[in-house]
Amino acid sequence: MTAASGQLNAAADEADGQSLATGGVGPALLAIEQALNGAGTWATAHRLVRQATSSSVDAGRHAGLYYGAPAILFTLNAAATDGHERYAAARRYLTLHVRRLVRERLIDADIRMRHGRAAAFAEYDLFYGLTGLGALLLRDLPDSDELSDLLTYITRLTEPHTDEQHLPGWWVDHDPDPTLPTPGGHANLGMAHGASGLLALLALALRAGWQVERQAEAIERLCSWFERWQQDSMHGPWWPQWLTRDDLRIGGPAQDGSGRPAWCYGTPGIARALQLAAIATHQPTRQAAAEAALAASLSCTQLDRLTEPGICHGVAGLYATAYRAARDARTSDIAAQLPALAERLRCISSPDHAGLLTGRPGCSLASETARTNTPPRTRWDACLLIA
Repeated sequence: MTAASGQLNAAADEADGQSLATGGVGPALLAIEQALNGAGTWATAHRLVRQATSSSVDAGRHAGLYYGAPAILFTLNAAATDGHERYAAARRYLTLHVRRLVRERLIDADIRMRHGRAAAFAEYDLFYGLTGLGALLLRDLPDSDELSDLLTYITRLTEPHTDEQHLPGWWVDHDPDPTLPTPGGHANLGMAHGASGLLALLALALRAGWQVERQAEAIERLCSWFERWQQDSMHGPWWPQWLTRDDLRIGGPAQDGSGRPAWCYGTPGIARALQLAAIATHQPTRQAAAEAALAASLSCTQLDRLTEPGICHGVAGLYATAYRAARDARTSDIAAQLPALAERLRCISSPDHAGLLTGRPGCSLASETARTNTPPRTRWDACLLIA
């Protein structure tokens, strides 16, 4: 296995085996989970790992949790969660590259902050940014200096800009999607690209005993942000997917109703982040509110809005999120709805393409959790920041 640092275009990314999001890393991760829980064989897992690493592993600065060296390391480390030192040499080699990558990315982010420029998804988000790299470090290298420095960066990112609108530090000056323009930029609230991802990482770290200066303050700042922008409806609380300058100016979102109950942007992902934050900071009232919001999003009326099977914005991601939330919940309200949600997951047709986010591997990983009714042996769902 070799590491390369060349640039990679988006089309190649989608087709390449090194993509956890869309490529061959997802099937390898699924096979490892099945080998660990007895539903598959290590021969199959080894074959799929070889396929995913058949070319030089990309360790360039554009690599992140869902692509390149970090994605491969996340998957190989998953194979050693039972104490067997599988892929030990490759894991040590990739760890060096990933730690170097984190340091370089933190330097870039610090320069950007000192020049007062807006952030971008690519700098901080879960898929390809520093939040995702933080999820990898927290699961696999929690005592590293890089994790401490990264948590300090996330803490800084929650601080508002000192402009007339007091934009949040994770404000980006680009659109959330090319087809969804937000003139002047936006503040994203979702787990994949926004504030709930930042909150979940800080909360998971604090819960695991890893804390940097002002981390608790940052968690409080983010929780207060979500409380400020919570919207209420007959189907339960919800939050806008993002906020524009106009939304901030008028004090309310242009979005006129809740989105689908999905992990990536919807109430379930946000509520799980808020639940984790409340647990980490010992605030039972906030925890109860977060759990009530998540439970409400599991009603049949809400579930009927989900038409896709996958992790990102489908039934599989909702099940994985609700399962983890139910294990931490103070009441059985979420757990009571898991059997019906598992049945929806079983009955919905899985896609036939690879990739964790929208493909068959993600659906199968969530189905393994439903089948065994036990947390994933690999802790693969750490890449969703729900565990």
